[in-house]
Amino acid sequence: MNLFADAIRWLLDPEQWTGSYALPVLFGQHLLYTVVSVLVAALIAVPAGWLIGHSGRGREVAVAISGAARAIPSFGLLILLVLLFGVLQVPAAALVTFVLLAIPSLLAGAYTGIEAIDPRVIDAAKAMGMTPWQVFWKVEFRLGLPLLIGGLRAATLQVIATVTIAGYVNLGGFGYPIIQGIPLGRFDEVLAGALLVAALALVADLLFAIAQRAAVPAGVRAGGGRAAGEPRSRTGRALRAART
Repeated sequence: MNLFADAIRWLLDPEQWTGSYALPVLFGQHLLYTVVSVLVAALIAVPAGWLIGHSGRGREVAVAISGAARAIPSFGLLILLVLLFGVLQVPAAALVTFVLLAIPSLLAGAYTGIEAIDPRVIDAAKAMGMTPWQVFWKVEFRLGLPLLIGGLRAATLQVIATVTIAGYVNLGGFGYPIIQGIPLGRFDEVLAGALLVAALALVADLLFAIAQRAAVPAGVRAGGGRAAGEPRSRTGRALRAART
C-alpha cells in the first residue's frame, strides 16, 4: 500500500510535469507510436484480410503467418532490428517492430469477419442482383465490421503494451520511467509507469468496446426479436441490416 501511495505521489510531483521527459511528453510519444504503428499495420493487413476472406484463398498461409508473428518475442525483435537498422535509425526500427506485432490481430480480424458471415446471406445478396463490389461493401464489410474492430482492438492493446519497451532504446513513452526506475531501485517510479500504461490500455479498450458494439447493424443486434415487417429468416434479417 505504501508503494502504491508513493507511486501516486510520484505522478503528482510537479517535477514530473515539466522538462524533456514530462508526463505529457511521454504520453504524446506513447500515443504517437501506437497510432502510427496501428495505422500502418492496418493499411497492410486489412486489405489482405478482406481479400482472403472474400476469395477464400490463402487462409492457411495467413493463419501460419499470424501464428508465427504472435510467437516472436517483441523485445528480442526490437533489439534485432535496432542492430540491423543501426543506431541512427532507432525510431524506424521501433516502428517496424510495432507494425509487425500489430499485423496478426488485424489480419485475423479482417478475414474472420468476412468468413463468419453465413454463406446464405452472400448467396441471397447475389440473387438480388448485387454486383461483387456491392456484395462486399453492403454485406461483407457491414457484417464483418465488428470482428474487424475486435482485431483492431486487440492490435492496439498489444502495441500499447509493447511500446513500453521503447524506453529501453531511449524513445520515451510511458516505458521510460519503468526502464529508468529499475536500475535505480525507484520502484515508485516503476509502478507509476506501469499504472500509466495500464490506464491508457483501459481507456483504449473501453473506446474500442463501444465502437465494436456500435458497429453491429441494428437488425443483427436485435437478433432475437423480430420487429414489425422484419423478415423472419436470419438471412433476411442480415440482408435488411446490410441495407440500412
